[in-house]
Amino acid sequence: MAPSPTGLLHVGTARAALFNWLFARHGGGEFRLRIENTDTTREVAEAGDQIQDSLRWLGLDWDGPTTFQLDRIEACREVAQRLVAEGKAYEDDGAIRFRMPDEGTTAWDDIVRGRVEFPNEKLEDVVLVRSDGRPTYNFASPMEDVWDGITHVIRGDDHISNTPKQLNIIRAVGADVPLYAHVPMVYGSDGKKLSKRHGAVSVEEFRKAGYLPEALVNFLALLGWAPDGETTIMNRDELVERFSLERVSQSPAQFDYDKLDWMNGTYIRALPEEDFAHALILWLGEQGYDWDAVLVRKAAPLVQEKIARLDEFPAYARFLFEDVQPDPAELHGGAEVLVAARDSLAELEPFTAEAIEGAPPARPRAPPSEAAAGLSADSHRCHRVEDLTRPVREHRAAGPRADARAAQRCPRRIGSGRGGASGSSARWNCRHARRLNGAEGVGSPCVSSSRRSPAPFG
Repeated sequence: MAPSPTGLLHVGTARAALFNWLFARHGGGEFRLRIENTDTTREVAEAGDQIQDSLRWLGLDWDGPTTFQLDRIEACREVAQRLVAEGKAYEDDGAIRFRMPDEGTTAWDDIVRGRVEFPNEKLEDVVLVRSDGRPTYNFASPMEDVWDGITHVIRGDDHISNTPKQLNIIRAVGADVPLYAHVPMVYGSDGKKLSKRHGAVSVEEFRKAGYLPEALVNFLALLGWAPDGETTIMNRDELVERFSLERVSQSPAQFDYDKLDWMNGTYIRALPEEDFAHALILWLGEQGYDWDAVLVRKAAPLVQEKIARLDEFPAYARFLFEDVQPDPAELHGGAEVLVAARDSLAELEPFTAEAIEGAPPARPRAPPSEAAAGLSADSHRCHRVEDLTRPVREHRAAGPRADARAAQRCPRRIGSGRGGASGSSARWNCRHARRLNGAEGVGSPCVSSSRRSPAPFG
């Protein structure tokens, strides 16, 4: 695969890699990873590492070492000179070009698209080696297929125009040609090639957004392939067992971000609580949150049924770890109601769900706006505060012994620094974490409220 201009692995390229991986694992073959870096104008520092890291995160292991096309530059030059000596190539302004046939057609039986034919008169004499000595992609790629014993080439259908050129080169060196399968491109909802204007496009972006690798693999597998037209949720083993190139469609696949969110939420809800908490801790650490891992484990079950992505956790649970100051613009005119609710709850004892439910409604000092009035019915309820604050209270009551036990399960704190979404979009009301942690009288208790749920991804 070729590095993208950003250096990150595009999900369209990842989908093609996944099809190769599934095909190889289904048939007991080998999945080889080759970094096609002959075009140095597109190469980005550490792009090869980014590609490999993304594939590992997706769980797509490969066989043998990773190879780089430029590592075989001398071997390509030798073959090019041999073709010149045989009259199959010629020198042109310091470069070496391959002589394409002038008559007839170049054809192959594509596993996905069926019979494909190209008139040879429309094939230009492709450059094999540039004037600076670097081989081109259309020369290095088929030669590596020959040297590595590649039997099947599965790639995007934007490579169809390259295939007749590569076939003629392979035949010119007297090697067996592999079988080709050109899979459909991945488009956005507007029917155009998937790009940044549609949303996240690199595997790394989806990782940062809190998608589970298992869910993303399941989703990518269904972009252009389906086992029966009905089954949607399939684990890795099921995908390997059921995958076949014969079920790959010729039509472009549409990347549906909403469907991916739904699928990711399904995978999150299916996780055992401990596994979900572990996934949260790892993700929070990668994003730079310095939040107590023990408290994260206690809070995780409270949001597992509510979120579709891991990056939604901070908006729900930030108040358990730090002070939350809501954005006034998101209060919809309800600031006076919230101030009254804060004053009413400040003296409430005991601070339990039952006591909060029985408290008289908070009355603002001045008539609220129509938007604020819509909040008054909810602002004194605290949306099951007993449940939301339980992790903090239990964490404080358990003391060092619980911390030690949790440290054995997760022996590190979560990263350093902070990041992620603002706490202003939390859907509940809450008191300051200071009071929840037992520091009564330090600072003033407050209630924050917003009816808006975390914004959808994309």
